[in-house]
Amino acid sequence: MDKIPVTKIGYDVLDKELKTLKSVDRPNVIQAIAEAREHGDLSENAEYHAAREQQSFIEGRIKELESVISRAQIIDPTTMGGDIVKFGATVTIVDEETDVEETYQIVGDYESDMNAGKLSISAPVARALIGKSEGDSVKVATPKGTRDYEILNVMYK
Repeated sequence: MDKIPVTKIGYDVLDKELKTLKSVDRPNVIQAIAEAREHGDLSENAEYHAAREQQSFIEGRIKELESVISRAQIIDPTTMGGDIVKFGATVTIVDEETDVEETYQIVGDYESDMNAGKLSISAPVARALIGKSEGDSVKVATPKGTRDYEILNVMYK
């Protein structure tokens, strides 16, 4: 099985979610199913069907998280350095056409969150940045066309 790269912070978030699903959400949905069964006829019981659907989602998410956590390769960006973009790097780039600056941390697929500035390693921008250095220009094919970015800063924190 392939290892899944993940930052220490990302691993902790996934582990916390798994523990919450197992210790809080799963028992709550089991209780909701038991209560819905007490209402009688299950074929027309919307509460029962909603609780079973929620249970299915929770069990699926638990299995997914257990798989990810078992294959996780934890990488601590604070132990890395240099000006070459690698997994875990926080990179400031500027769009050479619009002069808009953006800062992203390159993280694993399961911890990416664009609103928090966490860019998935498999995203086109991240793939274009990997292996490049401060001052380099990169071309990125996006759905809106090719964009040119310059790497302004690379740091590991």
